[in-house]
Amino acid sequence: MLNAAAALFRQHGIEAVSMDAIAAAAGVGKGTLFRRFGDKAGLAVALLDEQERSLQEAILFGPAPLGPGTPDDDPGSRERLRAFVAAYVDYLLAHLPLIRMSETASPGARYRIGAYRFWHRHVSLLLQKRDDPEADAHTLLAALAAEHVHAVAAEVGATRVRQSVQGLADALTI
Repeated sequence: MLNAAAALFRQHGIEAVSMDAIAAAAGVGKGTLFRRFGDKAGLAVALLDEQERSLQEAILFGPAPLGPGTPDDDPGSRERLRAFVAAYVDYLLAHLPLIRMSETASPGARYRIGAYRFWHRHVSLLLQKRDDPEADAHTLLAALAAEHVHAVAAEVGATRVRQSVQGLADALTI
């Protein structure tokens, strides 16, 4: 089912593909698809799972600066935050339609996704020297919301979005 959905999304674009078309391409009933994924947003989350897991593993176990290895008393937290923002923007731009669908399917969907909680915890830890690292992490991640990046990148370009979010990350680590 995931392979059929990915192929159809690549070929026609996410918005143009119905759950009926995915079920037919996968050779399953529409009910099977809905029971397994709920809707296209659930399907998008499942398709993103492997890419998210790869980025999470790089954060947890990869080489510095994205991965650990920088002492807490070193300005390396800034470098880790910059590395995270760069890696996340790369991931986001590579999968923007899927991420957008997964985040906007229903009100608050973005915040219920396990990956968001992981990103938030990671950024909060990198900002632990600030007065309110949890709120600051939400603020930075808000600038990385797929709907926001989609709209702003269409207006000013992906390069300027990347530079702006890096500037915000830098401002939070001064």
